[in-house]
Amino acid sequence: MTTVGQRERATQNRVVKLFRENLGYDYLGNWEYREGNRNVEEDYLRAFLKKQGYAGALIDRALYELDKTAGDQSQSLITWASWSLNAPSSR
Repeated sequence: MTTVGQRERATQNRVVKLFRENLGYDYLGNWEYREGNRNVEEDYLRAFLKKQGYAGALIDRALYELDKTAGDQSQSLITWASWSLNAPSSR
């Protein structure tokens, strides 16, 4: 692993620790080499949003937009997340 790779892994480990210990998230493991690994795990996200009470059509639209943005290196997920948090809700 390169020096850059080592620093990236160390940063990822700190982020995982923050999410687990401070925010109460479950860690599903390092999926770097998992078959079918994607930026957005639709099944998990869809189940979570449904449990939160969001309508199916809104979930479909959000997943479509998130997947499109996650795959576009010219756009920022931070910008998308800011927009989505300010979008009208249809729970």
